[in-house]
Parts: sequence; C-alpha cells; structure tokens
Amino acid sequence: MYTESVLLESRSLRGDLGHRVEVLDKVKALALSADGIHATTKDVAEYFEVGEQAVHNLLSRHRGELDGNGLKVLRGSDLHEFVTLNLSVTNVAAGSYPQMRRQVAVFTRRTILNVAMLLRDSEIARRVRAYLLDAEAGTRPGADTTAAPAGAGYASLDRRVTNVESAVSHIGSVLQELGPVIGRMSVRLERVDHRLAEMERRQVATERVVGAMSQRLVDMGEDMRTMRHDVNRLARESARRRSHRRDR
Repeated sequence: MYTESVLLESRSLRGDLGHRVEVLDKVKALALSADGIHATTKDVAEYFEVGEQAVHNLLSRHRGELDGNGLKVLRGSDLHEFVTLNLSVTNVAAGSYPQMRRQVAVFTRRTILNVAMLLRDSEIARRVRAYLLDAEAGTRPGADTTAAPAGAGYASLDRRVTNVESAVSHIGSVLQELGPVIGRMSVRLERVDHRLAEMERRQVATERVVGAMSQRLVDMGEDMRTMRHDVNRLARESARRRSHRRDR
C-alpha cells in the first residue's frame, strides 16, 4: 500500500492517481468559477484553507507538472472573456476580480487534485491524500480478499460504487471541459450562418440591381431604335421636299 510520503515524492504516482478528481468533493465542496471548469488561485487557496502565497510557491516549484495536469495562464482575449463571464454571472463588485491583471492562472479539477498531492501544510490537502490512498488501496489489483471479515461484501460494494463514481466523475469532468468548446463552436457557427445569410441577402439585392440595369439597357435600346427610325423618316421627308423644290 502506498503511503503519503511516497505520494508527496513520486511524480509518476501522482500522475497515475490524477484522474480521481471525485475525491475533492468528498472531502470538501469545491467552488469553481462561473464556467464550471476552472478555479483561480484565490479559489484554490480558499479550498485548501491556506494563503495564496502558498499556492504561488507551489506553482513556482512544480510548474511543469501542473501545466501537464491542466494549469492554464490566461492572457489577452482569453483573460478578457474569462473575467467578463465571471463578472456577468456572479455580478461581483468592481475590483474583486483580477480584470486589471495581464495574466491569470486557472486550475481544472485535475490540477487542483495535483495541488492536493503536493501541498504539505494543509489539513484539507492531507485529508484528500488520505482519502485518495484509501480509495486506491481498495481498488488496486492484487488486494488481499482471501480472509474478508464480516461486512466485506458491503466494503466490496462500496469500492465498486466508488469505481463507478470515479468513472462518472471523470466523464463528467471531460464533458465539462468540452462544454465551453462546444459553446464557442456553436457561437461561431451562428456567426457564420448570420454572415452567409447576410451575403445571400446582398447577392439577391445585387441580382435585383443587375436585373433592373439590364431592363434599363433594353429600354434604352428600344428608345435608340425609335430615335433612329424617326431620324431616317425625317431625312427621307427632307430629301423629298428638296427634290420637289428642284422639280418646280
């Protein structure tokens, strides 16, 4: 059975257990931002009941590992979109969200679990690690079940339920991460549809203008033929008058 000290020191073990994000809510309710996927450094510090500086220090020491487990640094338009969403949904007071910063680090559930497996000076983190190791010990292949005590059937059932919850939670977290992507794709598709509709309206208007111009050219052609006919007729009449005068 793995121990807490092994978990704190072994990056590979932390990577193997990184999918068990369901343990976070079993230990303590986790508050995420308005998008339902990310948490800020302040949110993470409040969950683990430590100062924000403790989380910043952890980021400095284990940045590569946390990046590999979902840590993102938002800048530019991504930061503006994130801040705007949180301000519009939570309606927080001005200045209480980092809208003036050039960049903001955001954590997924997997990143927060990674923090729990690294943060030493937090009772909440220790409880998460204990729960995580107990759950792993109960589901790891090769666990001794030959001398099961009374009530072992219930324990086995509990482990199976835990496995199902873990799988469902993993799928749920994946769907949550895909949700905003699908939402942005839908918005973009709506914009494309709007642009196509606008282009179609412009094309119809252009065809109408071209049709009107074509009809006008046809009318002008008829007017020119009429004028040519009148000019020829006047020329013939003028020639007859001159001929008649000469004959007289």
